Order: sequence, then structure tokens, then C-alpha cells
Amino acid sequence: MPAYNEEKTIGSVVLGTRQHALRVIVVDDGSTDRTGEIAKLAGAQVLVHPTNQGKGAALKTGFKAVTDSDIIITIDSDGQHSPSQIPRLLDPIIKGEADVVNGSRYLSGNGKETPAYRRVGQNVLDAATNISGDLNITDTQSGLRAFAGHTIPVFRFNSKGYTIESEMLIDAANAGLKIKEVEISTTYGDNADHKANPITHGFSVLVKILQDMEFNRPLYYFSVPGTLMMFVGFVLGIYFFDRYLNGTLNFFPSIGAALLAIFGSFMAFTGLILHSMSRMIIRAMGK
Repeated sequence: MPAYNEEKTIGSVVLGTRQHALRVIVVDDGSTDRTGEIAKLAGAQVLVHPTNQGKGAALKTGFKAVTDSDIIITIDSDGQHSPSQIPRLLDPIIKGEADVVNGSRYLSGNGKETPAYRRVGQNVLDAATNISGDLNITDTQSGLRAFAGHTIPVFRFNSKGYTIESEMLIDAANAGLKIKEVEISTTYGDNADHKANPITHGFSVLVKILQDMEFNRPLYYFSVPGTLMMFVGFVLGIYFFDRYLNGTLNFFPSIGAALLAIFGSFMAFTGLILHSMSRMIIRAMGK
């Protein structure tokens, strides 16, 4: 349970989670309030970061402390997710139906509780994450998830911040893990305002996903747009050449068409090379 300045909600979330877990670990990520103290009073084991390092760093610390666990649950400490929903996530892993279970606020078209400005940004992040990981997840930014214990070595924890939500799903997909979604509800209430500015937060997450896409999905990122540019360049080149044969010289447009075709060809081949390299790296890592 990553926590940063959540003294108002941490106690109730810990108490609720203890009803469904053998051990509750709170990673106090440099809080300046009584988050850690209250979590400890509520019965949690508290691990402390001296300074705020971000959600990804907090989850990395937490996962290092639970390497002997059969199932790990991650839940946000701001009270948006009710611990009473934890059994929904445990069931598919216990039955062997999934390695990773994602709690989705938007399964079956739900999610009316989510503020509209958030949902628009989340749609973009969902699309980018799904393309990068070749996934079909309806809520890629969910803070309520379950993981089988054997999945722990799969996760890189490269991201220090909120990008970790997408990164973990992409890592799971690249490793061939079975991912399942279950429907959950959420309550925003007084917590509707994210600690980070929603625009800068969403943009930073999107940039990181796109950076990952360069490695995970280079064909989408380079080859597809490059091929389109190359095709347009060739078509325009033929058109301008035909006009030249008919006595009309379009010098600068012709040069532009040639450059478009050359640059598109370069992007397309770059995508193919990166795709081959990424597959080789993934095979070498045993994924």
C-alpha cells in the first residue's frame, strides 16, 4: 500500500485490508503528516522512505518485502478503493484463471463516478498502454490489483512515478502472463483532486508509455507511420513526374515528395530493425 500524506484515510484502509490479508505493508513515501504513525496504530507494517520518491518506487519497496507471498494485493491508500472488493481479485488467482488481476472501474461500461476530465485523459492512457503491450485492458491506471507470487521477478520497476501502473501491465503482457479484469467500484469524494496536476500528470505518463512503445511496439511507432509517409511520397512523386512530362515543372513540391518518401523509408526500416532487436532481447531475457 503506497502512501503519501494520507493520514485522513490510511487508518480505515489498513483496517479494512487486514480483514482480507495475512499481512498489510504500508510504504510511507516521505509523508510529512502522521500517515506512517496512523498506519502502524491500525496494525500495518510500515516501511519508510525518508523523502518522497513516487508511487513506482514505493511499490518496488513493497514488492521486495513480500517475495515469500503466494498472492500480493496492491491498493491505493486514499480511500478510493474499498478493501471489501479484495476477494473479487483473489478468486481468479486462487482458481488458476489468472496470474495478474486488474480491478477495473470501467468494465461493462461503468465508471460514471469518475470525473469527466479524468476519464478523457485515462482513455488516452488506456489506448497507449494497450497498443504498447498488445493488451485489451479497460482501466490501465487502476490502483487495485492482485498478483500471483511467482510474477514478482517479471516487473522492472523502472518508473518511479505513476507510470508504474502502465509499466506493470506491459511487463506482464511481455512475459506472457495471464491477465484478467474484474469489475470494481470507486469513491472519489474529497479525493477527486489528484495530488499532481491532472494535465501534467497525464502528459508525463503518456510520454513514458510512448518511450516504452519504442521498444515494445516499434512496428506501430515507426514502421506503420513510416510506410504511410513512404506511400504518400511515392504517389506525390509519380503525380509531379507526370506533370513534368506534360510540361509543368513543380520543383519544390517534387523535392518535398522525394524527401517524404526517403524519410518514410528510413522510419519503416528503423521500426523493423528495432522490432528484431527487441525480440532478440526479450528471448535472451527468457521471456
